[in-house]
Amino acid sequence: MKRFEIISQRANVLEPGKADYFEIRNRWNEHYFKNTHPLTVELACGRGEYAVHLAKMFPDRNYVGVDVKGDRLWKGSTWAVEQAITNVAFLRAQILTIETFFGENEVDEIWLTFPDPRPRKRDEKRRLTHARFLSMYKHILQPDGYFRFKTDNTALFEYTLEELGQREDVRDLVVTHDLYQSEWRTECFDIQTRFEGIFTAKGEKIKYLRFRFRDA
Repeated sequence: MKRFEIISQRANVLEPGKADYFEIRNRWNEHYFKNTHPLTVELACGRGEYAVHLAKMFPDRNYVGVDVKGDRLWKGSTWAVEQAITNVAFLRAQILTIETFFGENEVDEIWLTFPDPRPRKRDEKRRLTHARFLSMYKHILQPDGYFRFKTDNTALFEYTLEELGQREDVRDLVVTHDLYQSEWRTECFDIQTRFEGIFTAKGEKIKYLRFRFRDA
């Protein structure tokens, strides 16, 4: 409860009840960051490791971490405050409502890092790489924007590849089943989430893919 109280007072966390929560769509750079830098979104960000580390590495870009768990967002928010990183913010929201908060072509890049694999068949539509979510991501992404996905879960990764294989609007697809032994390792900057560290220590190989959407 103390963490919830803290983030309720922080400017770098947008959540229900705050004045700008439902007015931020199409206004992230203009209203929040007050610049015209490219905007990267980390979905299901958890504690926001990627959002915070990337924001620190690339001060000429803006970052927003999205998660529904306020206690997790508290951690990323705290890191940002302690390190005076001002080009990162956090949005407390369901990914299903992502188009409420980001307008068409407003986002330059999306990271999806270690989401819940939702292994039960009845939860398939809740997987964050299901077709309905991919269509949302396409809507908010710039035409040349990359969607990047990391997971330790082989079943979810294979499911995602199947979903992408059924689409005609996927281009420039890169896939590796062992990120740290691949040529694509450098574009992930060796940033590890807490879950990634846990599963890597257990010997799990990290899977990674990235692609762009075709306009048509």
